[in-house]
Amino acid sequence: MDVSGAALAAQSFVNEPLGRIGTLEVRLARHDDEIAAAQEVRYRVFYDELGAKHDTSLAPERRDADRFDAICDHLLVIDTALPGPEHKRIVGTYRLLSQERAIAAGGFYSEDEFELNSLVARHPGRRFLELGRSCVLAEYRSKRTIEVLWQGIWAYVNRHDVDVMAGCASFHGTVPAAHAEALSYLHHHCRTEGAWDVRAVPGRYSSMDLMPKEAISAKSAIVAMPPLIKGYLRIGARIGDGCVIDHDFGTVDVFVVLPVKEISSRYINYYGSEAQRFAA
Repeated sequence: MDVSGAALAAQSFVNEPLGRIGTLEVRLARHDDEIAAAQEVRYRVFYDELGAKHDTSLAPERRDADRFDAICDHLLVIDTALPGPEHKRIVGTYRLLSQERAIAAGGFYSEDEFELNSLVARHPGRRFLELGRSCVLAEYRSKRTIEVLWQGIWAYVNRHDVDVMAGCASFHGTVPAAHAEALSYLHHHCRTEGAWDVRAVPGRYSSMDLMPKEAISAKSAIVAMPPLIKGYLRIGARIGDGCVIDHDFGTVDVFVVLPVKEISSRYINYYGSEAQRFAA
């Protein structure tokens, strides 16, 4: 493919849907208005609904924004059945930060909480993608929305030859003990190991080992987990050592590591046909 052909293919990937289920469509943000609309959705979920602490600089525009937004790709879920302009029909979003852009910007977002830089350094031949700022409006929190998001992520991963997905996932509230069974289950049964192990930074480390293994009910522990974390585990993700309390967002964060080659084959088959269809 010549340079002009490669440019057209890249532009097509931005412009075209990466997945679709019913009236829900997933694609990348195309321009600043759509990124701003995604930031508004994040503000509604993180600040209005979940009670994150208000940064006074964000209040007038009611957007959740930081310096990483400018270097990330923004995955959008759009309900095509809603009235109004397309950027006002965004019902969910995910932020994607490539390793190359993170290095150019001085690091990944989650390095403030977890030793992701050390993990990346142990795998010099692999391309990492950081997933973050995941949110869906309350009325759209369904299996269908999660599935269309994963169609988009899988198409993106295939298009950009990503080897490892990683990033923070959160429990609501700032008291790890309130999630003792779920966190302990992750600690005892879902930990990263060996070359894939990653740990919370020393100054922010909180133990996830809050209950003995024999006292944990797997069923109730999994029920108590946020849907995003359950979804990651379902496709083969592992969880790093220790959790971190994020007082600004009012969450207890864990770190998710998912080498693409470890994704369960049933999910590759499930999402793969859509990825090939949309990422071509």
